[in-house]
Amino acid sequence: MQDATAQPPKAHHSTEDRIDVLEELLHERYSVRAFLPQPVPRPIIERILTAAQRTASWCNSQPWQVVIASGEAKERFRKLIYAEAISGAGDDYDLPPPREYLGVYLDRRRESGFQLYNTLGIVRGDKAAYAKQALENYNFFGAPHVAIIHSTEALGTYGAIDCGAYVGNFMLAAQALGLGTIPQAALARHSGLIRRHFKLGDDRRVVCGISFGYADSAHKVNSYRTSRASLADTVTFVDE
Repeated sequence: MQDATAQPPKAHHSTEDRIDVLEELLHERYSVRAFLPQPVPRPIIERILTAAQRTASWCNSQPWQVVIASGEAKERFRKLIYAEAISGAGDDYDLPPPREYLGVYLDRRRESGFQLYNTLGIVRGDKAAYAKQALENYNFFGAPHVAIIHSTEALGTYGAIDCGAYVGNFMLAAQALGLGTIPQAALARHSGLIRRHFKLGDDRRVVCGISFGYADSAHKVNSYRTSRASLADTVTFVDE
């Protein structure tokens, strides 16, 4: 019989220490766009996956499924998706992308884009250079590993939302283990190709990709950081 007076186990670290670590990881994480070729040992990848598996989900459905391509398998996939991307093939999303960016959302998108282009020395308005840089998504920015996150069609929006939470925790776990990541909606533009290549079921819906590995900290593309909106811009407190 359980002791009704038993107290929950005490944390190994103080509350302040725990939130400090979380805030540090959140602050340090950024979208890495240049990786070292060095592969990540399988035990480290599995530790990331084990941590991310604790992600909360609607009714504990845990809808995410993950395909991780490495080595020659990653290279075959890279060549295939890059070839489709440069062929001019139309969008083939499983999930509808944003219809448009308006107002502050457009401002934030532009700010992020111009930070990237300015860092790389791309002149504003050089659409050819913009397109060339965008294609680097399909080279996985040189990462040694790429993960494809997919859900089941029957869970619809809720499955995709749960996958988004999983992606966030995957990235934080990777950051804690000294790795870099970049979440990539661009890969989902070729969902049909992904489903065929990895032999996914017809009921699976590609949410996004995550390229990951060790960041090339010396590359200039990894030198800038995006801004974040303030609480005043994003939160409404209702007390009465």
